[in-house]
Amino acid sequence: MRLSFPVAIVVLGTSLPLASSIPRRDGITIPLAKRTTLAADGHGVVRVKTLQDQLASASRQQGFQALRKNTGSVLPDGDNKRRFVKRAEGSLPLTNDNGALWYGEVAVGMPEETFTVVFDTGSSDFFLPSQDCNSNGCNGHKRYDPTASLSATPLHRKFQISFGDGSTVEGDIYNDTVSVAGLTANGQAVGAALTYSDNLSVNQFPPDGLVGMAFKEISQFGSDPLFETLVAQGETTAPQFGFKLADPASVYLGGVVSNLFTGQLTWTPVTQKGFWHVGLEGVNVNAEPIFAPSSAIIDTGSTLVLGNTSSVANFYDAIPGSKDAYDTAGEGFYTCASGIHPVTVIINPLLAQVPCNASLDISLTFGGKEFRFDPKHFNLGRVSQGSEDCVGGVAAKDDADLYDAWLVGATFLQGIYTAFDVAQQAVGFATLA
Repeated sequence: MRLSFPVAIVVLGTSLPLASSIPRRDGITIPLAKRTTLAADGHGVVRVKTLQDQLASASRQQGFQALRKNTGSVLPDGDNKRRFVKRAEGSLPLTNDNGALWYGEVAVGMPEETFTVVFDTGSSDFFLPSQDCNSNGCNGHKRYDPTASLSATPLHRKFQISFGDGSTVEGDIYNDTVSVAGLTANGQAVGAALTYSDNLSVNQFPPDGLVGMAFKEISQFGSDPLFETLVAQGETTAPQFGFKLADPASVYLGGVVSNLFTGQLTWTPVTQKGFWHVGLEGVNVNAEPIFAPSSAIIDTGSTLVLGNTSSVANFYDAIPGSKDAYDTAGEGFYTCASGIHPVTVIINPLLAQVPCNASLDISLTFGGKEFRFDPKHFNLGRVSQGSEDCVGGVAAKDDADLYDAWLVGATFLQGIYTAFDVAQQAVGFATLA
């Protein structure tokens, strides 16, 4: 779901030798569905409320609280400063929801009931609306009824999850059988939500629920995430999963799909287990480094790329014609003027505009290699019909938990292939084929 990052300095000169040590095996692909785009008004104009909702929801506060509770630790802080300058695998298609989140299907219970869920690398728990939910937010969603499942066991524990936009989910935790693309997890923790806030109504949040794919250390339930359960129970031969968010989007469970990317994966280690938190060695605009090093949370459940206010301001200072978009796109965003590649940037608390035709070459450096920020995903749309100013896909948001870290969401991830290895605790990046 749309949720939000920290700082540890990790500078790697070469790629980790993980690609050769972890076999690529045939597996299960889960198709991912997507609704439309952020600028889907027919004129390429951004929907300001949608942008603001995405920015507001980009908070991983609950995950940081769980990290403290479960491990007693937090993300590294100010010591790391920015420097400016069956035995199978499963492949599942994903639906793209409004350019904001991607979702696919899982089956729960015995007999099985199928639900749509966001596959979110920025959280670790699995929840669905309960049959007994009386909140308006549950209306229109398919509901999970643990009393109708022969494999459901109540744990007699409550849960509550709050998101950055004020959305809340709370209810009871059960263990039940969960199947995804032919892989089955027995005794998987499932949250049966009795409360879904209005922000989770089906017109704003089309999927029924959410499957977290980060580590147990940030679980609100204190339980193993679904993919870790699949690995522990021998359902996959490789402890990896891979995301392709470009159309047609999919997530692959139990390995990677080598024909979806070119060359080798460039791996970089997780700096602290909990989130998929890795070293971000540089952000570059037109071949010029903006700052380095920092860190980033790789988050398929968030739409935007977010940084703190000062680093994002420096980022846009490097783009000629960019400007604060507070009056047009809202707080936290920047725009660029029209040109070869339309560009939109979102920053909190400052919004900025960039020329739509600005010719930009933006990249992020992971594992010693630069990965390009695809201009068509960076450009979120024009601020108004006929305007030469576009909103950019990098936004500013200060968060005490995140320190100087960036949160890297779908606007960047749509342009690359991303792999996650739970055993090696590393993230791999590659250019799409």
